[in-house]
Amino acid sequence: MFPPEMSSVISQSQEYLSFRSTVPQQKVIVDSDEEEDKVWIVYDAGPKSVRCPLIFLPPASGTADVFFKQILALSSVGYRVMAIEYPVYWTNEEWVEGFRKLLDHFRLDKVHIFGASLGGFLAQKFAEHTVKSPRIHSLILCNSFTDTTIFQQTNMVNFYWMLPGFLLKKMIMGNFQIEDVDPDTADAIDFMVERLDSLNRTAIASRLTLNCTNSYVEPQRLHGIQITILDVFDECAISDPVKEEVYKCFPDAKRAHLKTGGNFPYLCRSPEVNLHIQLHLREFNRTRFSAIDPRFLVEVEEETEDIHLPNQ
Repeated sequence: MFPPEMSSVISQSQEYLSFRSTVPQQKVIVDSDEEEDKVWIVYDAGPKSVRCPLIFLPPASGTADVFFKQILALSSVGYRVMAIEYPVYWTNEEWVEGFRKLLDHFRLDKVHIFGASLGGFLAQKFAEHTVKSPRIHSLILCNSFTDTTIFQQTNMVNFYWMLPGFLLKKMIMGNFQIEDVDPDTADAIDFMVERLDSLNRTAIASRLTLNCTNSYVEPQRLHGIQITILDVFDECAISDPVKEEVYKCFPDAKRAHLKTGGNFPYLCRSPEVNLHIQLHLREFNRTRFSAIDPRFLVEVEEETEDIHLPNQ
């Protein structure tokens, strides 16, 4: 059964309905206090024999299923992909420990991560905290950031937990561009608003707290991790100076630019995003860090062999 509030074009699409009917949703508790708000929601698709999968982490406004286009497309050609919706944590340290336990639950020693906005920041903090025993082999940072002070909300974080839900949602939606966008981008925004509405007040408050607590990434602690920075040239919540700061932190990272895509290119520009993901993962094929089942390698490598996407 699907929630009755679903009414956006994307949530009623055959592709999304197919995803919901074919990819099981798992609920996992890894903390000792089995509270309702400590449930991780996980979609795990593709060959379970793959031991270094690609994990998707959503932005503050998103749920795990916002990556359904990536899950369907990539798992169909042999990749193991997991999309994860994190529960309520109020500090980076708590989130890092919870994510470590989640990887242990699935017996995953190393993973690749695609992190969107807050998801990308949390992935960087996880890599930073686990530098002595690395768990992340590579990162794709989509419209992400390295310093939370860019949001100029650090003085408000101690109050988020007590604010009403409608105000918290309004704070997030203030970053959504809703004018002068193409139909696909408009549909993506509608879907993300719908997903945001499905989150309870505590979940949104905790995400905003993680998003805005004064914190920054120490890039030297991510040395050795292969990174691709994926961003867009049109308007999004991440400003050009913030993008430049990410480039400065990771000067050796590969860059994957999309001409358009707004805040949610994985929804409205999924073919291009999926191709960039495959190009990022291609160098790990035929190694123990491969995210794809070896039986699919020949076909996938033939399809991507001559593809070298320019910065669009």
